[in-house]
Amino acid sequence: MVRVGTLAALAASLLSGCSFLPAAGPTASAVADGAGIATDQGLFARYEIIDVDPAVVEGLRGRPLDSLLASFGDRRPSLQPLIGIGDAVSVTIWEAGTGGLFSGPVIADRFSSGSKSSTIPEQIVGRDGAISVPYAGRIQVAGKRVQDVQAQIEQELAGKAIQPQVLVTVTSPLSSSVTVVGEAASAGAARLASLRGGPASSIGGGRVPLTEKGDRLLDVLAAAGGVSAAVNETFVRLSRGPTTVTVPLITVVSNPRENIYLRPGDTVTLVRDPQTFLAIGALGAQAEIPFSADGITAAQALSKARGLSDFQADPAGVFIFRFEPSTVVRRLRPASPLLGTPQVPVVYRFNLRDPNSLFVTQAFRMRNRDLVYVSNAPFTEVQKVLGVFSTVTAPVAAGASIYSVTR
Repeated sequence: MVRVGTLAALAASLLSGCSFLPAAGPTASAVADGAGIATDQGLFARYEIIDVDPAVVEGLRGRPLDSLLASFGDRRPSLQPLIGIGDAVSVTIWEAGTGGLFSGPVIADRFSSGSKSSTIPEQIVGRDGAISVPYAGRIQVAGKRVQDVQAQIEQELAGKAIQPQVLVTVTSPLSSSVTVVGEAASAGAARLASLRGGPASSIGGGRVPLTEKGDRLLDVLAAAGGVSAAVNETFVRLSRGPTTVTVPLITVVSNPRENIYLRPGDTVTLVRDPQTFLAIGALGAQAEIPFSADGITAAQALSKARGLSDFQADPAGVFIFRFEPSTVVRRLRPASPLLGTPQVPVVYRFNLRDPNSLFVTQAFRMRNRDLVYVSNAPFTEVQKVLGVFSTVTAPVAAGASIYSVTR
């Protein structure tokens, strides 16, 4: 009788201490109860737990995303770019007759009338915004159009040269260029420079000069050599002045309105960021899993994680952990006490025992770095307790049977 009481007490102690047994994570009820903690000041909210239904899916469709168009607009630059500091400028001067300041003398024995033009060596526009022209002095060119500079030089040479005519050429328009860095090839930019008559070194490895017609983002990326990473894994980070906006490259490719005109001085950074989600808990695979596509749904994510474990998972305990902007949470939970923070921790809950949830998982879009968690079924915890109980009691039972036989 003592042995039976001892076994019963042992079983009771194991059942009462089942929380100390190994577990893959919290149970479904623990996730639900952990959304708020009771304190002396009342209930303290730690995260929002939202049951996913068609209304929630529809509310998430309006999730605000960064937009190049909304942040920078799409105004085409001026068709007549201005000369800027750092540009390389070449000046050629013609005269109406020979023997002038910039024309050669007549050479009678060679039956030559002499050269009537002279090209001044290429100059870099200095910090004072000027270049030097013989007999005209320092000419301010920064912030002016090419034709305005030509007229100014002609005016300065009037009365000194023989009816001078001036041609100004910007051979390296660095001030009207865009810097492209990151996951892009630079060979295309060098090739573009050679086609435009400038040296390949003038590009600076990732500096692409803009044309007078205006260049959109994809035009500049193509001129810089294209993208080396997969389109669905690449993000475009555009910096203009104090503003920086990052959008997926697939958004620019699929939405022509996001393919905006670039401005001189813009910096485009291509960042490779593979889209992945974390799968843990009672799933067939527990790992960081790539999307391998433009975007996937919750149903596809569960399939990539090889589904729920048949003998372990709780179909009513499928969760997706995510940080959502407060604007999204305000739409789903207007009275949430967590709306004071820019990013709100949210737990989306699916009940796969409901057949309708299978349609919902096909419409719910996954986000980069989402965490998919499937809790253990309650019976799994009972099995663990019974397994430990049988391990402890088996030697006692065997000893009792041996004792009864030897009596």
